[in-house]
Amino acid sequence: MKILLESQVLRSPWSIQTLCRLFHQCHKTFAPLNFSDYEAINRCEREVPEYFNFASDVLDKWSQIEKERKGPSNPAFWWINGKGGETKWSFEELGFLSQKVANVLSGPCGLQKGDRLLVILPRLPEWWLLNVACMRTGVTIIPGTAQLSAQDICYRLLASKAKCIITTDVLAPAVDSVASKSHFLKTKLIVSENSRAGWLSFSDLLKAAPAVHECVRTKSQDPMSIYFTSGTTGSPKMVEHSYASFGLGFFLCGRYWMNLTSSDIVWNMSDTGWVKGVIGSVFSPWFQGTCVFVHAMPQFDSKATLNTLCRYPVTTFCSSPTGYRMLVQHDLSRYTFKTLKHCLSGGEPLNAEVIAQWQSQTGLTIHEAYGQTETGIICANMKGMKIKPGSLGKATPPYDVQIIDENGSVLPPGKEGDIAIKVDAKRPFTFFTRYVDDPEKTASTIRGNFYVTGDRGSIDEDGYIWFMGRSDDVIISSGYRIGPFEIESVLLEHPAVVESAVVSSPDPIRGEVVKAFVVLSPSFTSQDPKKLTRELQEHVKSITAPYKYPRKIEFVQQLPKTVTGKIRRHELRKKEWGHI
Repeated sequence: MKILLESQVLRSPWSIQTLCRLFHQCHKTFAPLNFSDYEAINRCEREVPEYFNFASDVLDKWSQIEKERKGPSNPAFWWINGKGGETKWSFEELGFLSQKVANVLSGPCGLQKGDRLLVILPRLPEWWLLNVACMRTGVTIIPGTAQLSAQDICYRLLASKAKCIITTDVLAPAVDSVASKSHFLKTKLIVSENSRAGWLSFSDLLKAAPAVHECVRTKSQDPMSIYFTSGTTGSPKMVEHSYASFGLGFFLCGRYWMNLTSSDIVWNMSDTGWVKGVIGSVFSPWFQGTCVFVHAMPQFDSKATLNTLCRYPVTTFCSSPTGYRMLVQHDLSRYTFKTLKHCLSGGEPLNAEVIAQWQSQTGLTIHEAYGQTETGIICANMKGMKIKPGSLGKATPPYDVQIIDENGSVLPPGKEGDIAIKVDAKRPFTFFTRYVDDPEKTASTIRGNFYVTGDRGSIDEDGYIWFMGRSDDVIISSGYRIGPFEIESVLLEHPAVVESAVVSSPDPIRGEVVKAFVVLSPSFTSQDPKKLTRELQEHVKSITAPYKYPRKIEFVQQLPKTVTGKIRRHELRKKEWGHI
């Protein structure tokens, strides 16, 4: 696909000069970024300001600094597709283009502050422009992975009441098949070279959009984004974040865990549909004036990843533990990473073995962090800290992380319990605002003076947190959160399935994968098990996102006789993992 911004219009000399001149005509002179203020706010040493907007308060200031030639020499954004296609923007160009996109949203799309926009895009430059444009207009962005099925999209449209959806021609047919079910949806916007009936063309509207947009004034607690996250029961929940929790909340993450400066180039491989995508590819790096490097890579390719690290001047690399497990399968002595100096990981537990293998072959330590969609980064192995392989690191400001029991009492070092964050009377400003339309679920996360993460762990004498497992049934595979109830429901739609139970199962590459225990209908018991396994896997892929399908299926005569599905899953999970 030919990507937006590689067109002759934006590459011609006159247009860049004209765009830059227009950009500066509509902006006042800003004072340099005051990093000490942002750091003090993140450490809770100063109050959160009443008003904050990452686009105007951070990105536009970097643009001004860049104009005065005091800013980064690297581009703000650097995208490649692995086939020769390349896009680079300075902060000035990012500012100008995102203003044009803001005018597309507020003009032809008819979106106003507080409206919701569902964005389902792979790693395309447009995704970054839309994130910034939503900040400028006050539109609440709802990112979704490009792996979503028609059923997933339908649920998100209905639950979020989104007024507009943006996707590519790959997913447009899926959207069209369910769009009529949502009376909230008013506009469909397509990122494609080709036109489609009933859809507005993103590239055409962008070219025609006015060049100047006045950023709306947003309060720090105004809603900025919503992420769908899987739980043990029911459908995915909507996690709402504010301009403070996302915009302001990742300053320390970028400066200390990611260890970024304006001379760095960071490559974060996270999916655009997950919160780690904006943590590592928007807020944390751009707060520091860092260049965000992106490879379009639709699926993880270990050889392409290693070759890219050799060819491009990436200084900071962030991948999932699954990614590192795949990378260390290669002979890394054959690759030379000339500029790489800092490696990061998150999204799922990273085993000490992989850390040791990576370090022995590259000389670089992987700095692991632990967080959630609701909270951002909770614990991390910061640059310069003593690394205890297998540990999640120590609590990151402003969080006070403790291990508590079922009564909310703090447990001593070495005792296993629930990983929790102290909240007292006031929630940390970096927390999510709420689960949208679900006050009971929001309230259920609090136990006494603590927010309970749902993960089990322990703390040692030095304050390092050690992950033990989930306290619920959520499966985390390759960094993706998967709710077992959803997969069980999909399996039951197949005529061969009488009953099913879905749990996690150990896997050497992905950490854990989805396994389904299935009781068959009598008419299917004589069928070839391998053929039926493939049929059930394809059935799940056809209805929900492909990453959720059960990679393992075991046919059983009956499931454990228990009162609830949760207890049943617990019994089966013990069998899988060998726990007593």
